[in-house]
Amino acid sequence: MPSFIVNRNAQSNGDHEVHNTTTGCTYMPNLGNQIDIGIHNSCSEAVAKAKFNWPTNRINGCYYCCNLCHTT
Repeated sequence: MPSFIVNRNAQSNGDHEVHNTTTGCTYMPNLGNQIDIGIHNSCSEAVAKAKFNWPTNRINGCYYCCNLCHTT
């Protein structure tokens, strides 16, 4: 199962993006800005976990490595 992180820093639109560390991504944040959210069956599970952990943050899947969960 894939492993995911969320970017500690928000994008310019306010989203904190979830990235798939198993497949890798050229837009992965620096290690110091990565928050591990664990192993999940899908990006939708990973995004849900991040939203649960940080309910006041806008969470979105990365367009490149979590495209099925990318909304903005």
